[in-house]
Amino acid sequence: MKKIIIIGAISLFTSFFANASDGVVKHQSKYSVEETANRFEQLAINKGMTIFTRIDHAQNARNINLELRPTEVIIFGNPKIGTRLMQCSQNSAIDLPQKVLISKDAANKVWLSYNDPHYLINRHHIEGCDYVANKISNVLNKLSQDATSN
Repeated sequence: MKKIIIIGAISLFTSFFANASDGVVKHQSKYSVEETANRFEQLAINKGMTIFTRIDHAQNARNINLELRPTEVIIFGNPKIGTRLMQCSQNSAIDLPQKVLISKDAANKVWLSYNDPHYLINRHHIEGCDYVANKISNVLNKLSQDATSN
């Protein structure tokens, strides 16, 4: 069974765990880190998003003779949406473009994680931009569900 963990946000999901401190949404994947990252990347491209970069932290660790469980970050975005958030609060640009982390934990479970847009609204004291946060949240959730379970 797929688990969705919402940390620090109110959600419409029926199964979630909440922690009011760090605002990270986590989806458990049935795929490997690489396959989950590949799936997410392709889905984002198909939705017209720009993939700015993909970072393989485990490979970077191997390059300096260190070990790290599989850990990748994809930095991506859509200026049509991200710009709207920055118009509400230019300081939100520090958290944009969006990122997803795909990693394997110590129990060999693969997770796709991202910052909850509602957490960013709170972090940057943004008012009057809930519709943008909701849109971003819905898109991230759909991409994440499709990348981790379909």
